[in-house]
Amino acid sequence: MTKPELPVHVIDEIVKRALDEDLAAGDITTEACVDAATTATARAVARSALVACGGPVLARVYWAIDKEIRVRIDAEEGARVQAATTLWTISGRARSILMGERVALNLVQRMSGTATLARDFVDAVPPGTPTRITDTRKTTPGLRALERYAVRVGGARNHRDNLGSAVLIKDNHIAACGGIREAITRARARAPHTSKIECEVDSLEQLDEALAAGADIVLLDNMDTVTVAEAVRRAKGKALTEASGGVTLARVAELARAGVDVISVGALTHSAPAADIGLDFE
Repeated sequence: MTKPELPVHVIDEIVKRALDEDLAAGDITTEACVDAATTATARAVARSALVACGGPVLARVYWAIDKEIRVRIDAEEGARVQAATTLWTISGRARSILMGERVALNLVQRMSGTATLARDFVDAVPPGTPTRITDTRKTTPGLRALERYAVRVGGARNHRDNLGSAVLIKDNHIAACGGIREAITRARARAPHTSKIECEVDSLEQLDEALAAGADIVLLDNMDTVTVAEAVRRAKGKALTEASGGVTLARVAELARAGVDVISVGALTHSAPAADIGLDFE
């Protein structure tokens, strides 16, 4: 898989907001206790096993505070590491290191936690099955770019990035416009020729209606595995299938064996526990 990338200007916008939130009034503790001339080296260390993610973001946090800070990447993005592994090493003015500590750790802990959970879901897909794991738009406001990058670092894929990037007809759209066929017909008339039409269904009857209306992708919402397998059979050669809704790690293998093309998991971003990473001064 191509190495994930995150544009620098996107990182810097997020970092600026986070630093403004934490340092708008300065750091009275550090300024009082630490001499301005003091230099130090600190190591960001994994306290538990995790997938490393966020090195470029940590570096931008420190460079926004002090351009002379040096950041060494000790663990590559996406590397699965054990507890006590040094992930990144920061050297320079002690005040600068302390001032950026909390913002840097908050971001990389969340990113590494997301990457770790994404890797667990990807690894749960049985070898030889083509099913891909994707995230959803259930992200932290303002942090979507970082969280979706972390999903890619973990080896999973991204779903549509925003409301303007793809057509996804959900149950409330269907209720608001009067039915699946009408919703798909309207979407087909409005959507660009480059956009596929995805429609959520929660029963085999709705599936048949969506297929008859020409949906390109059907989102199988909260279906049990037996129903998913039948939906895959009916959709074969007509539309891609996506299983979604409360998908747990334990269900990934059975859903993949049922033949779905995609399993989308909101938990990758909305429920990933932050990884345990500490900053240790030498």
